[in-house]
Amino acid sequence: EKEIWNRERLSLQKSLKQANAELSKLRAELRSEAFLRELGSDTENAVLRRIYGKYLRAESFRKALIYQKKYLLLLLGGFQECEEATLALIARMGGQPSYTDLEIITHHSKGFTRFRSAVRVSIAISR
Repeated sequence: EKEIWNRERLSLQKSLKQANAELSKLRAELRSEAFLRELGSDTENAVLRRIYGKYLRAESFRKALIYQKKYLLLLLGGFQECEEATLALIARMGGQPSYTDLEIITHHSKGFTRFRSAVRVSIAISR
């Protein structure tokens, strides 16, 4: 008898949760419909659409800039790694500077490297 009662209670709780979810969904739809009715005229809708279009274009432009920034940083990082590998190879071949001097020259603080990367990015963008 307890098991039957527990099963019935669980099913009723589940149906209550579903009803609450549906109620909140319907309230949200009602609010959106009321908002659209308040807008009313076509001129206001056109203004709203134009503003939304500007927002979408600006957001797209911002995402494109973020992508370009990531690409340039990867590109510059690749150049830096290539440069370090080349200098290390030259040092191993017996050319000047020696490997200890190479470590002093190529290993800078993270802030300095980030600043140098930003400068190179700005130069690449201006070109």
